[in-house]
Amino acid sequence: MGVLWWIVVGLIAGWATGKIMRGSGYGPVMDILVGIVGALVGGWVMRALGFAGQGGLIYTILVAILGAVLFTWLLRLITGGKDRGAGDIRRAA
Repeated sequence: MGVLWWIVVGLIAGWATGKIMRGSGYGPVMDILVGIVGALVGGWVMRALGFAGQGGLIYTILVAILGAVLFTWLLRLITGGKDRGAGDIRRAA
Protein backbone atom coordinates (compact mmCIF):
# COMPACT_ATOMS: atom_id res chain seq x y z
CA MET A 1 0.00 0.00 0.00
CA GLY A 2 2.95 2.31 0.64
CA VAL A 3 4.13 2.16 -2.98
CA LEU A 4 0.64 2.97 -4.23
CA TRP A 5 0.54 5.95 -1.84
CA TRP A 6 3.83 7.30 -3.26
CA ILE A 7 2.56 6.87 -6.83
CA VAL A 8 -0.72 8.68 -6.14
CA VAL A 9 0.97 11.55 -4.29
CA GLY A 10 3.67 11.72 -6.97
CA LEU A 11 1.10 11.85 -9.76
CA ILE A 12 -0.88 14.64 -8.10
CA ALA A 13 2.25 16.63 -7.23
CA GLY A 14 3.79 16.15 -10.68
CA TRP A 15 0.61 17.21 -12.45
CA ALA A 16 0.17 20.27 -10.21
CA THR A 17 3.82 21.23 -10.69
CA GLY A 18 3.38 21.07 -14.46
CA LYS A 19 0.48 23.53 -14.14
CA ILE A 20 2.27 25.82 -11.67
CA MET A 21 5.53 25.93 -13.63
CA ARG A 22 3.74 26.75 -16.91
CA GLY A 23 4.42 23.68 -18.92
CA SER A 24 2.63 20.55 -19.98
CA GLY A 25 4.82 18.38 -17.78
CA TYR A 26 7.20 15.64 -18.76
CA GLY A 27 4.71 12.87 -19.45
CA PRO A 28 2.85 10.66 -16.97
CA VAL A 29 5.80 8.55 -15.80
CA MET A 30 8.19 11.47 -15.42
CA ASP A 31 5.48 13.55 -13.71
CA ILE A 32 5.11 10.77 -11.14
CA LEU A 33 8.89 10.61 -10.66
CA VAL A 34 9.16 14.40 -10.35
CA GLY A 35 6.33 14.29 -7.80
CA ILE A 36 8.00 11.53 -5.79
CA VAL A 37 11.36 13.33 -5.81
CA GLY A 38 9.45 16.48 -4.94
CA ALA A 39 7.88 14.74 -1.95
CA LEU A 40 11.35 13.78 -0.75
CA VAL A 41 12.73 17.28 -1.32
CA GLY A 42 9.68 18.89 0.28
CA GLY A 43 9.88 16.58 3.28
CA TRP A 44 13.55 17.39 3.73
CA VAL A 45 12.89 21.16 3.49
CA MET A 46 10.00 20.99 5.96
CA ARG A 47 12.07 18.96 8.46
CA ALA A 48 14.96 21.43 8.06
CA LEU A 49 12.52 24.25 8.89
CA GLY A 50 11.33 22.38 11.99
CA PHE A 51 7.91 21.20 10.83
CA ALA A 52 6.76 17.71 11.78
CA GLY A 53 5.67 15.34 9.02
CA GLN A 54 2.35 14.37 10.61
CA GLY A 55 -0.32 16.14 8.60
CA GLY A 56 -2.30 13.62 6.61
CA LEU A 57 -3.07 13.48 2.91
CA ILE A 58 -3.51 17.20 2.18
CA TYR A 59 -0.30 18.12 4.05
CA THR A 60 1.61 15.39 2.20
CA ILE A 61 0.36 16.54 -1.20
CA LEU A 62 1.13 20.21 -0.46
CA VAL A 63 4.65 19.37 0.74
CA ALA A 64 5.17 17.18 -2.35
CA ILE A 65 4.01 20.01 -4.64
CA LEU A 66 6.33 22.47 -2.89
CA GLY A 67 9.25 20.08 -3.28
CA ALA A 68 8.38 19.25 -6.89
CA VAL A 69 8.24 22.95 -7.78
CA LEU A 70 11.66 23.47 -6.19
CA PHE A 71 13.02 20.38 -7.94
CA THR A 72 11.62 21.46 -11.34
CA TRP A 73 13.00 24.97 -10.86
CA LEU A 74 16.45 23.52 -10.13
CA LEU A 75 16.19 21.19 -13.14
CA ARG A 76 15.37 24.13 -15.39
CA LEU A 77 18.29 26.12 -13.99
CA ILE A 78 20.66 23.25 -14.70
CA THR A 79 19.29 22.48 -18.18
CA GLY A 80 19.05 26.11 -19.23
CA GLY A 81 15.25 26.32 -19.01
CA LYS A 82 14.62 23.88 -21.83
CA ASP A 83 11.00 22.78 -21.55
CA ARG A 84 9.68 19.95 -23.65
CA GLY A 85 6.09 21.01 -23.05
CA ALA A 86 3.88 21.73 -26.04
CA GLY A 87 2.16 24.59 -24.19
CA ASP A 88 5.12 26.97 -24.47
CA ILE A 89 4.00 29.98 -26.52
CA ARG A 90 7.54 31.07 -27.33
CA ARG A 91 8.09 27.88 -29.33
CA ALA A 92 5.09 28.51 -31.55
CA ALA A 93 6.27 31.99 -32.56
